[in-house]
This record gives sequence, structure tokens and C-alpha cells, in this order.
Amino acid sequence: MQQNQSETSSGNLVVGVGDYVVTREKEKVIMTYALGSCLGVTAYDGKAGVGGLLHFKLPTSDLNQEMAVQKPAVFGDTGMAAFLKELFDLGATRPNLDMKLIGGAKSMPGSNFFNIGERNLLLARRFLWMNGLMVSREDTGGGDYRTVRMEMETGKVMVKDPRGTYEI
Repeated sequence: MQQNQSETSSGNLVVGVGDYVVTREKEKVIMTYALGSCLGVTAYDGKAGVGGLLHFKLPTSDLNQEMAVQKPAVFGDTGMAAFLKELFDLGATRPNLDMKLIGGAKSMPGSNFFNIGERNLLLARRFLWMNGLMVSREDTGGGDYRTVRMEMETGKVMVKDPRGTYEI
């Protein structure tokens, strides 16, 4: 499902907030911007040549069932289910999926009022664990916004934040 994804002039696939992209196109780079309290989930199966990126905003769909049906990727529970289904439909397998989590920052440093970032992170970890998937790397928490790039040819995930650009 490529909901509100757009393609840049360089051929990069850009994932908006509350969306995801799953592809088999090796020449593509999948990107998302402004991961604050939102959570980015990358998945890559090098053997099947399938990968994707999910950018979800809120942990659970019980807040708005109607929106969960219309835009499942807004919520972690419905977004992760749809994201994984599409990965598996394109040939990814649990033993070969490399999962990474990025984001989950405090949206208002010093305030624990909603804890959206922490709740998003906990939901993702639990959801993946319950589905037999382990997270290989994380770059989560803190208070900074992050940009994420995943190269489909290699599965390499790069994160850019105020500290610089680095691979996770």
C-alpha cells in the first residue's frame, strides 16, 4: 500500500505522517521526515528483496475507529498490521526481516503529559515481539526530530538529526 507516498525527482519514495511504503524496487530509497514523537519502523528482507518504512503517529486505534479504517497507518496497532501483511504478501519472511525503530521522542521536553513517543515505542516493540519479530537496532527517545533514509539495494538505514547523519 502506497497511500500518500510521493516520489522526488531523484526517485526517492517519501512517506508522509500516517503512511507507509513497501517495495521490491532495488534502486529506490525510502525516506520520511520529522519523526518526533511519531515512530518510524523499517523492515528489510534482503533475501526476498522486499523492504518498507512505516511512519505512524499514535499508538492505538481505539481513539478513532473510523480513521483507523480509512488510514490505518496513522495508528501503531492497525498500521503495523497492514505494513507487515504487505511485506509478507510480497515474499518477506519472519526469519529474514531486519526491523529497526526510529523516533519516539518526547514532543514537549520536560513534560510527561501524554508520553506519545514512549507509548508509540512500547506498542511497536510489543507488537513485533507478539508477531515473532525482533528489533535489530533502535534510535529512539530524546527530544530531537529525525529524518530517515532506507536504501532498498542494501537495507542500510541512515538517520539525520541535529547531531549529524549516521547509520543504525
